[in-house]
Amino acid sequence: MDYVSALVPPVVMAVFFIGVIRVIVKTQGGANKAKEDAAVDAVLARADGARQAAASPDA
Repeated sequence: MDYVSALVPPVVMAVFFIGVIRVIVKTQGGANKAKEDAAVDAVLARADGARQAAASPDA
C-alpha cells in the first residue's frame, strides 16, 4: 500500500493544476475583456509617459 500513498499527492496536484488551467482558460475574454484591455492600455500609457518624461532633458 506504499505505492498508493506515494501516488496520491501527484494525482491530487495534477487534478488541481488541471482545474486551475480550466479556470484561466474560461475567464479569458468575455464581458470583462474590454475593461481588462483598457486597464492594461492605461498602465502601459502611464509607463510610457513616465519613461519619456525621464528621457527628455529638463530645459
